[in-house]
Amino acid sequence: MPLHIHTPLFESRPLSLAAGRSVWLKLDALQPCGSFKLRGVGHACEVHHARGARHFVSSSGGNAGLAVAYAGRLLGVPVTVVVPETTTERAKELLRLEDAKVLVHGGSWQEANELAQTLIGPNDAFIHPFDDPLLWAGHASMIDEVAQAGFKPDALVLSVGGGGLLSGVVEGLKRNGWQDVPVLAVETQGAASLHAAAQAGHTVALERIASVATSLGAKRVAEQAMECLRTHPVESHLVSDREALQACERFLLDHRLLVEPACGAALALAYNAQALANYKQVMVVVCGGATATLEQIQAWLATCPE
Repeated sequence: MPLHIHTPLFESRPLSLAAGRSVWLKLDALQPCGSFKLRGVGHACEVHHARGARHFVSSSGGNAGLAVAYAGRLLGVPVTVVVPETTTERAKELLRLEDAKVLVHGGSWQEANELAQTLIGPNDAFIHPFDDPLLWAGHASMIDEVAQAGFKPDALVLSVGGGGLLSGVVEGLKRNGWQDVPVLAVETQGAASLHAAAQAGHTVALERIASVATSLGAKRVAEQAMECLRTHPVESHLVSDREALQACERFLLDHRLLVEPACGAALALAYNAQALANYKQVMVVVCGGATATLEQIQAWLATCPE
């Protein structure tokens, strides 16, 4: 059995009324470690374990690290996660609850990742947060489940950070013969590395991440995400931090499920009737996020510009 679970797919009455069309939810926030990351990370960990890996190393201040820690605990493999200094105490606590060794280094994921690379021994496997074909193959299972349910959306909405979810979803669409289903890829304005790549025609490095949606905080998207832009109908959309945070609060009220601002970005678009005007039946990937707290979301909202 895979480490991830099949997650619910259903039509959301509140979002459908707000958007003026049928909006369906793929609730990957209900994965055991709190996010979709377990699909790809679990697959990668299982493959490396079968190849003889005896230690997993990860660089992530959030959901990817939690997925590696969860997978390692279930497989009986020790895990070291290097997190940047910006990582919340809650995230570090959740990592330790999964028995991971947590090292703090640098002011960004890039710096944490540099240290992580030095820790990889001959019997170790490095599990990348987003840029690995094993991850994309695992994430594609989400679309397999949707196809098996007999539901085909007119469009699919998801959030983009480093591009791992986008790459996996596009792989899943293609292997199910759904090359005609467009992907609405959503980022917050301060973490829009895919949008910058779309404008430039190639991946570019952002000078800095200026968004509360830190899970979207990859300064440069994976090259595979750029390939998705070239080979699949992908629309790049931007929302503000405030819109993402408000969507988190609204979704909690509508569906009693708390997600982090990175997921709120996709939900913000889903609540927007104008953004979805060209489609009758839309599916939103509710990617989740284990480190969010309502108190933190409300505190961010209190200081967010109108």
